[in-house]
Amino acid sequence: MKDYRELNRQYEVDVYPKRDVVLVKGEGAKLWDEEGNEYIDCAAGIGVANIGHANQKLAQALYDQAKTLVISPNTFYNDKKSLFLEKLMSIVPKNLTKAFLCNSGTEAMEAAIKFTRFVTKKTDFIAAMKGFHGRTLGALSATYKEEYREGFYPLVEGFSHVPYNNFDKLAAAVTDKTAGIILEPVQGEGGINIGDKEYFQKVRKLCDEKNIILIIDEIQTGFCRTGKMFATEYLGIEPDILTLAKSIAGGVPMGAAVCSPKISIPMSKHGTTFGGNPLACAAGIAAIDFMLEENLAAQAAEKGEYFVSLLKNETLSKVREIRNLGLMVGIEIKEKVQPVLQELLKEKIIALPAGTTVIRLLPPLVISKEDLKTVADTLIRMLK
Repeated sequence: MKDYRELNRQYEVDVYPKRDVVLVKGEGAKLWDEEGNEYIDCAAGIGVANIGHANQKLAQALYDQAKTLVISPNTFYNDKKSLFLEKLMSIVPKNLTKAFLCNSGTEAMEAAIKFTRFVTKKTDFIAAMKGFHGRTLGALSATYKEEYREGFYPLVEGFSHVPYNNFDKLAAAVTDKTAGIILEPVQGEGGINIGDKEYFQKVRKLCDEKNIILIIDEIQTGFCRTGKMFATEYLGIEPDILTLAKSIAGGVPMGAAVCSPKISIPMSKHGTTFGGNPLACAAGIAAIDFMLEENLAAQAAEKGEYFVSLLKNETLSKVREIRNLGLMVGIEIKEKVQPVLQELLKEKIIALPAGTTVIRLLPPLVISKEDLKTVADTLIRMLK
């Protein structure tokens, strides 16, 4: 058998810290390595596999489309793209009317930044401390973490960062050059920090008053993860641009910048070769249909409450705080998180960090309560 680790080390530009496991198969909320060991997946490809691994509805849609048409230039109409757009627009906030389809979350954010500058004729953006919006140059300028930014200066000019959930600090940062404000309803990589409803409503009002485009990044929170189709439903606001990706197509690469009528972009001002291709659109239709048919938002809400209740019923001396919205769970501990993640891996549970001290759990929304209890029991044993 080939040594997959050595092949990877030999040929990949090695920008990812690796865990010493070769994953080869998935089903639902389970993953298997090359030796046949079974894992409970609480990462879901970093919040991607909301509908579960090897989803049969998705697999059938991909098979049917792959033998029909994989790529079509965006200078032509396409049946699957049109049907996907119709499906997407039926579930997003009602003020949003059109979407630019791309391949990833960072591309969706780049589109949002460009569209905002073009429409407002202004240059500057305000984002939040601890926010994460991608790693291409524009999106990286909105991302806060210095570890990601270091070595790539100068970034795009005009970006500033203010404390999350602090309206006075944000309002004080606004100038006559402010084109857009970029916020996550829940900061994922930043530590599962949950947005305050009153704060977001004040931001929405400020944007309306100052002709500022409000960009809401639901790349990680979207598509039922938080117990709603989109987390903005908790906040009682509508964005001017909604950026989406991750689970939009069940794991097939896809992103979208979904726009209100405020955003009007002439032809040839932006584009993409692969964005909105028939294969991805077929996957997107299948994924959204599955979410709606299985009521994954309600499942996420119920399972999230169940899982967190198991933890909160115990006295966990190593835990500072448990935060969650649906099945987006952050456990802030009193020590570094990486050793805990390694111990979880030995217990055949895959989890994520969010900063240096937060365990981030983003399981597929189809995960069983039995598996959630196994994860909770393991965490309780480790964190008591």
